[in-house]
Amino acid sequence: MALPGLSLDTHFLYFAYGSCMCPVDLKRSLGEDVHSSVLGSAQLSGYRLGFYHYLSRRNCGALDIVADPRSQVEGVLYRLPLRLSDRLDEREGVELGYYRHEQVEVNCRGRLYPGVRTYTVIDKLSEELAPNEWYSSVVLRGALTCGLSEEYCWQLFERMRWLQSRQRRSA
Repeated sequence: MALPGLSLDTHFLYFAYGSCMCPVDLKRSLGEDVHSSVLGSAQLSGYRLGFYHYLSRRNCGALDIVADPRSQVEGVLYRLPLRLSDRLDEREGVELGYYRHEQVEVNCRGRLYPGVRTYTVIDKLSEELAPNEWYSSVVLRGALTCGLSEEYCWQLFERMRWLQSRQRRSA
């Protein structure tokens, strides 16, 4: 069932929770400006974040979502043109077997959106891997730019810093 004012035959809804929250970085890989595609900050219940993917091109950990009935993930809800679907899949490494589509329901501005695409890691690392400074800054830039809650932004910052300091201590 299509939601009023949201024709999905030419668009799809996408929930971003990692580096894709940053419209500037998403433009880099999709090849076009997506600022106008941002519907707003959104919440995904029943999941938590974790750095369970090794991002080889950046040599660091990347974000993933993991089912957890007691948790919630904040992110950005986009309404993207369908023509960008393959490019987004390429960015997420779908054909390479890194991430797969997952259909979720998110809350954005007090409204529930079912059938929203997000991505989850297929072969999760057994332990979280720290993000590097570049990845951390892109994630935080997206979170702040798109209006995630201040508390959640601080939690993201603290988690990434803790993982980085743990990695330095074990090196």
